[in-house]
Amino acid sequence: MNTIVLNSLLALIVAFGVAALLGPLVIPALHRLKFGQQVRDDGPKTHLKKQNTPTMGGVMILVAILAATLIFSHKSYSLTVWALLMTVLFGLVGFLDDFIKIVKKRSLGLRAWQKIAAQFILSLGFAIALYFHPSVGSTIWLTKLDMGIFFIPYAMFVIIAIVNSVNLIDGVDGLSSSVTAVYSLATGVLILLYVLTFNGDALEPEAAVLAASAQDGLSGLSVFAFATAGACMGFLVHNTYPAKVFMGDLGAFTLGGAVAAMALLSRTSLLMPLIGILYVATSVSVILQVGSYKLRKKRIFRMAPLHHHFELGGTPETKIVSMYTLVTAIASACALIIFWLCK
Repeated sequence: MNTIVLNSLLALIVAFGVAALLGPLVIPALHRLKFGQQVRDDGPKTHLKKQNTPTMGGVMILVAILAATLIFSHKSYSLTVWALLMTVLFGLVGFLDDFIKIVKKRSLGLRAWQKIAAQFILSLGFAIALYFHPSVGSTIWLTKLDMGIFFIPYAMFVIIAIVNSVNLIDGVDGLSSSVTAVYSLATGVLILLYVLTFNGDALEPEAAVLAASAQDGLSGLSVFAFATAGACMGFLVHNTYPAKVFMGDLGAFTLGGAVAAMALLSRTSLLMPLIGILYVATSVSVILQVGSYKLRKKRIFRMAPLHHHFELGGTPETKIVSMYTLVTAIASACALIIFWLCK
């Protein structure tokens, strides 16, 4: 078996094991610390029973991603270091949000302007860094379009949109973990397809050297993608309905940073709206709901985000998760076909 494929699969298995095995240690600790979920009054009434369920379980996801990626990247860190930085720093924002909720005993943590400021600063820093990164730059796959300096605001938009979308979809037991596991697997397979079928013989010597360096970086990014998928699967052991623990904003922002990193570092951000179609649908449902109510004083959905609309319509949480996972898998398959035909 190819070394890159083997390392990616081992990263998935190890990340799964770490996240799953951390549960019996982390969940009782969260109970003792009284790190319980503060349920919003304006949410579905069925969620009130989830009050005080341990939150901040996203620490299991973060540790699993870090451990598996660092073990199996084998020094292919030119891209994974940025993926890990995005994951950890956005996770830190989520941690602060969770911590304030717990200490203040309220359903809202950081102020809106504080979240916006943190996301703006982080996204600007990462966008500039990726613009000057030799393996990323300002060209996007599929279109071969060189965006030039406009890549920076584009990357900022992608990061902020993804982080908030992943955060919004975390509203039903096991939903965010399931969707993100499929997304990460699809992105990992996409990266492997590119790396394993790459042929540098047709390139000029100088270009071939740069391309080889990029392939090395993508090998590490594949490990990161599979590690993220494994961490989500391991967390699902404790997060499927009825959840024993919630990932909290720590987990949601961690996964948001990871998904944004995969989209931009693999230069496949144009495929993200297809693979992550339900991230997009979730955000759009909120935008439409708020816009409609402000302009027309009428709601489009029973409740936004979209998964709450289904929930209030009588669809069980488990069925919502299954439906979202299946749609993401189908969309991922379509994206892989498009990538194969256009690469």
